Amino acid sequence: MSPLIKFSKVKKHIMPKRFLSCTIKFLFFFLIAVQSTSASAQKPSKTPVVLPGAYRMDIYLPLLQGKSVAVFANQTSMIGKSHLVDSLLKHNIRVTKIFAPEHGFRGNADAGESVNSQKDPKTGIQIISLYGSKLKPSAADLEDVDIMIFDIQDVGVRFYTYISSLQKYIESAIENNRPLIIFDRPNPNGFYVDGPVLDPGFKSFVGMQPVPVVYGMTIGEYAKLLIGEKWLDPSIGADLSIIHAINDAERKIDSLIRKQHMQAVNFDLTDFQLLVIPCLNYTHKSRYALPVAPSPNLPVMQAVWLYPSLCFLEGTVISLGRGTGKPFQQFGNPNFPASSYHFTPRSTAGAKNPPLLNQTCNGFDLSRLDLTKNENKGLQLKWLLKAYALYPKKDEFFLSSGFFNKLAGNSLLMQQIRDGKSEKEIRESWEPGIKAFKVVRKKYLMYPDFE
Repeated sequence: MSPLIKFSKVKKHIMPKRFLSCTIKFLFFFLIAVQSTSASAQKPSKTPVVLPGAYRMDIYLPLLQGKSVAVFANQTSMIGKSHLVDSLLKHNIRVTKIFAPEHGFRGNADAGESVNSQKDPKTGIQIISLYGSKLKPSAADLEDVDIMIFDIQDVGVRFYTYISSLQKYIESAIENNRPLIIFDRPNPNGFYVDGPVLDPGFKSFVGMQPVPVVYGMTIGEYAKLLIGEKWLDPSIGADLSIIHAINDAERKIDSLIRKQHMQAVNFDLTDFQLLVIPCLNYTHKSRYALPVAPSPNLPVMQAVWLYPSLCFLEGTVISLGRGTGKPFQQFGNPNFPASSYHFTPRSTAGAKNPPLLNQTCNGFDLSRLDLTKNENKGLQLKWLLKAYALYPKKDEFFLSSGFFNKLAGNSLLMQQIRDGKSEKEIRESWEPGIKAFKVVRKKYLMYPDFE
C-alpha cells in the first residue's frame, strides 16, 4: 500500500472525530450568541419617555365633563403639537377663561413687561393677564368658572416668576372656593438643590418663599409645599382642613391611576381641593429637555441650565446677552478688558430694550460649555465672581435699585463678594439652610429623589 493510500485511510478515521469536536464547539458558541442576542432584545432600547401630566387625559377628562373651566397657561402648555386649550375644546370641555403669566399667553413679551388682557384670536376666549398690577383672579373673573387648571412649564429656579404666579393662583382658588387641578410638568433643573435660602425680609415677586435658588421640585410638589408649610397669605384662611382635603384628593388620584376608571373614586369637585396630575416616568434624576422654550430669553437648554448661576448678574451692570442670539449663554461689559470674544445687544422680540443696548461688550461665551463635567454641575458662582473681579468700578457694579439682593434673597451675598470671599467660603454659608430645606422638601416629593 502506498504511503498516500495509508494517509488517506488514516484521515478517513480521524476526520469524523475532529468534525464532531468542531461541530460541538460551534453549536456551543452559537447557543451563547443566540442567548446573548435574545437577552439584549428583551432589554429596553431606551429609557421610558417622560410625559407631563397634561398628556394623561384619561385621568382628568372625566373630572372636567360638564364643567366650566379656567386655564392658567402659556406657550409651554402643549400636549404634543396641540395646545392644552385646543385639546380641551376638541374634547368638548367648556373653557371660559384663560389666565396668562409673565411673558403672556403666547410667551413673546419682554421680562417684566405689562401684558394687557385681550381675547385669544383663535378661540375667542378671554385672556386675563396675571402679571403686573393684577396678580390673581378676582371673584368676578371666576363667576362662570367651576374648576381652575394650572399648566405652566417651570424651570425650577426661585426667581423665575411662574412659581409666584402659582402661589397667587392657589390663593385665589382657596378664597373663591374653587377646585384646582395642576397638570404637573418635569423640572429641567430638578436634579439638585443649591443656592442661598431666601430671607423673608427680601421677599418679592422674584422670590416669595424661604427656599434655595434651585429647590429641586416640580410645580405640583411645590404647590403641596406651599399649602403644607402654611406659606400662603394667612388672610385667605388656609387651615388644616385644606391640607386634609389635599391629602384625600391625592389618595383618590392614586386610586384612579391604579384602577384606570373613574368609577373607582368619588370626586366632589365643588369646593376647594388641590389635585395634581402627575408626570409619567419622571424622577429627580431625569435630565428633561424642554420641548418648548419657557420664555424668550431661555431659548435652548444650555440657557435653562445656566440660568440659576447667571441670573444674579441681572442685578449688576453686566449684560447676559439679552438682545443677542445667545441670551443667558454669555456675559460681558464694555468696561471689561479687551478680549477675542464680544457681542452687541440689539432691540429684538422679547428684548426690546436690553441692558447695554447697542454697546459692544467684551466677555465670555458659555454656549458650548460642557455642563456635565463635575466642576460645572449645580449652581456656579465663578462667573459672578469673575465679572466682579474684571469690572474696574467696583462701587458701581451692583445696581442701585437693590435688585441683586432680591435675586439673592439676602444682603449677605453682595457683602461676601465685596469682602473678597471665595466661592468655597460663600457656599459653606449656604449649607445649613440647604440642609434644613431638604428635610422639609422630602415631605412633598411625588417622584423618586436624586439622593
